Amino acid sequence: MAENFWQNKKVIVTGGAGFLGSFVIEKLKQRGATDIFIPRIENYNLVDPNDIKRLYADTLAGVDPKNVVVIHLAANVGGIGANREHPADFFYDNLMMGVELMHQAYKNGIGKFVAIGTVCAYPKFTPVPFKEDDLWIGYPEETNAPYGLAKKMMLVQAQAYRQQYGFNAIFLLPVNLYGPRDNFNLATSHVIPALIRKAVEAGERGERELLAWGDGSPTREFLYVEDAADGIVTAAEKYNGDLPVNLGSGYEISIKDLTEMVAKLTDFQGNIVWQTDKPNGQPRRGLDVSRAKELFGWSAQVSFEEGMRRTIEWFKANRDKIK
Repeated sequence: MAENFWQNKKVIVTGGAGFLGSFVIEKLKQRGATDIFIPRIENYNLVDPNDIKRLYADTLAGVDPKNVVVIHLAANVGGIGANREHPADFFYDNLMMGVELMHQAYKNGIGKFVAIGTVCAYPKFTPVPFKEDDLWIGYPEETNAPYGLAKKMMLVQAQAYRQQYGFNAIFLLPVNLYGPRDNFNLATSHVIPALIRKAVEAGERGERELLAWGDGSPTREFLYVEDAADGIVTAAEKYNGDLPVNLGSGYEISIKDLTEMVAKLTDFQGNIVWQTDKPNGQPRRGLDVSRAKELFGWSAQVSFEEGMRRTIEWFKANRDKIK
């Protein structure tokens, strides 16, 4: 029974204080996990191998490491603008965190390592829908390749450590996430929270124009954050294989349709103006989500419009706390 999987297990969730992490923690508690450790950045700098060693020393004292599950969500992430300005940081920080966390987990005899990759790992011109078998057919989209490749190295590492050491590491590829508690800071946010904030604030100011990057033609797939958390926890319980697995909704939408939906749901009355001098990013993005269903019986439950309503409601209710 999956319900009992978490009994007597200790779970280390890197990034557990973040957007996705907060929902993963909730799911773990719902499924019966009682011993959860979230390494905070002020206590452990996960880019520093010595801090990773100290993290494991601190958390494994008096614990059978075979009963420990590491869920590695922590990442240095950002939108197109941030990736273009800090490609070296995104590469180094994400590579060093992932490689050392998994290596030390293996050395410490930890029972399971759940590595969270990124849809940015896919080649720029992957046939749509993205199938996991196509991960290596080309180079990722240039703006986020350093980040995507750094995260993808955890797949190589997981497979190599499984092959040589029998280490149980799995690799999941969530598509772009959205939902309540997302980052709504316009300087660093992704497309959905940025659009929601712009639309709500433009409407309040009585503006007639809503500016949007690119020309609206690219397509994206988004996964509601609570669905993503459910997928990660379900995979931790039920999946012990070497194949990478997409976590997505299977619903592809153009940025143009997305922007129009945001305008409608936020009651923005003006016009949408496309800033065609700004980058579009990857032309199309949509995932084949059949493998997760086949291997551990998981599929997304929350429809896109319902998820968007919940996200907009959360933003409006929490405006005063948002920087």
